Amino acid sequence: MSDSACAARVESVILRHGMRPEALLQILVEVQASENWIPPDMLTLIAARLGVPRSRVEGVAGFYSFLHTRPVGRYRILFSDNIIDQMLGARELMALMCSKLIVEPGRLSEDALVSIDTTSCTGMGDQGPAVLVNGRAITRLDHQRVNEICELVRQQRPLDAWPRHYFEIKDNIQRRDDLLHGAFTPGEALARAIALGREAWLGEVKAANLRGHGGAGFTTGVKWQACRDAPGARKVIVCNADEGEPGTFKDRVLLASYADQVIEGMTLAAYAVGAQEGFIYLRGEYRHLLDHLRAVIDRRRHQGLLGSDIGGVPGFDFDVLIHLGAGAYVCGEETALIESLEGKRGTPRIRPPFPVVEGYLRRPTVVNNVETLAKCCLIAQQGGAAFAHTGTAQSTGTKLLSVSGDCARPGVYEYPFGVTIEQVLEDAGASDAQAVQIGGAAGITVAPYEFRRRIAFEDVPTAGAFMIFDSTRDMFEVARNFVHFFAHESCGFCTPCRVGTTLLCKALDKLANGYGSAADLTEIDDLDRLLKNASHCGLGSAAPNPVLDGLNKFRPVYERRIAHADFTPGFDLDGALARARLMTGRDDPGAHLDNAMEDEA
Repeated sequence: MSDSACAARVESVILRHGMRPEALLQILVEVQASENWIPPDMLTLIAARLGVPRSRVEGVAGFYSFLHTRPVGRYRILFSDNIIDQMLGARELMALMCSKLIVEPGRLSEDALVSIDTTSCTGMGDQGPAVLVNGRAITRLDHQRVNEICELVRQQRPLDAWPRHYFEIKDNIQRRDDLLHGAFTPGEALARAIALGREAWLGEVKAANLRGHGGAGFTTGVKWQACRDAPGARKVIVCNADEGEPGTFKDRVLLASYADQVIEGMTLAAYAVGAQEGFIYLRGEYRHLLDHLRAVIDRRRHQGLLGSDIGGVPGFDFDVLIHLGAGAYVCGEETALIESLEGKRGTPRIRPPFPVVEGYLRRPTVVNNVETLAKCCLIAQQGGAAFAHTGTAQSTGTKLLSVSGDCARPGVYEYPFGVTIEQVLEDAGASDAQAVQIGGAAGITVAPYEFRRRIAFEDVPTAGAFMIFDSTRDMFEVARNFVHFFAHESCGFCTPCRVGTTLLCKALDKLANGYGSAADLTEIDDLDRLLKNASHCGLGSAAPNPVLDGLNKFRPVYERRIAHADFTPGFDLDGALARARLMTGRDDPGAHLDNAMEDEA
């Protein structure tokens, strides 16, 4: 294809997005889908047409792991490197595929046909090992399927000609309660809210005491009220569907089979706060849901449930667009998500101002999780008091859990808040659990003596992940996987996180390789405190959680890795931290860890 033809295709993409700088990420995603990668001349063309510096375009393209500014294979294969996929044999299957296709991990094959690498988590922990091929998810990998995929790649068969059952993704709903059981007719919840009026409907949400189900647990009614009261008429509703926390997949199920409830929940939010514009921020790993969600949105427009004068209410105008992510865990944080919506790198903002006052394009913005929005339909149908009757006083309603790992029945479970960890383990068929990771990598590790604790904001809060590890698993290696995940996903904005997560990785790798000492455990404690207290956003402060819990609850597996030798080759963690302290003249080395790292290198 000629250069002029490529330029024409890029131009058509830019024009379709109205030449808006805030559409930069979507333009890059679409250009790459057409060209397989984003060559330098296309970056230059995009910058010129949008009227932004080329450095900004290149910076955005380099930030997201699913965007490529260097050639990649016509078949881009990414194995999920989540700890659950590893437990199911993902690394062995990746090695098998690399050997059969004669390609090194992370490199392009000599014939430019294929490139094979890892990605953090594909949201398929209930049916792994999983892989993405050109962005399309394939689950339940085994040796036979790997051999078959290798043969299809050698034959250069297009993905549309691959066996359809490869791409089947199951909901795996194992337990249903109010949300997953309830019959739903599109428009019913909205009609009831409209009948109440805006003020009374917002009052019902407050009476329900619904809290955010994305992990933070902020009260939904308070958030909506703050946005409604914020100055400015052009308010925005954002559905956070960037479900990137390892071990979480319940939002994927809601988007696949309960999309009407999610989008109607967005519309209910818009009615309460007076918003006219909405976005679904869909994580890049869930691109297979894009056509389905667009079809639901189109149908709802046709039904008069989106668009102008919704429900016959003059001036109630609201519509929804889908914004596709491109592989960045940090964009699950609401301000980083907003930056990404604006076509920028996903760097978390300094707060205040909060998004409800200055969010998308500095307009008042509500960001709610997928599950939170779907629950709004239940409140409209049942009433706030009835909704609050389920669960606990501080955690009303039900909670969806993504159960995976060492259990007989992985999948999605819906329980009233207050269910014990012990009950979930029993229902999932986990008879030999030595630990449960609740809330994903950023959550907490629960030991057997804690299994009578309850899933609730006042006890064990969670965004939904429930990862089970039996007595055969090495909890040191589990923590090491999570720490490497955080180091890979750090946005790089602040020194404590950018450098601290790297130091933590090196410390655990040193122990894993048999070169650690007792002093390293003390230094790890110091590093953990630094990350928790000095990081810019929640990613850095959560990064040490798996190690802190591991040292507190499974310390013997760390101590067994301590060598009894004075000489410890490789990276010198003690030296790096000591140098940092000398540079600062105090015990807080955060500001100068970069220099210490350079010295050690």
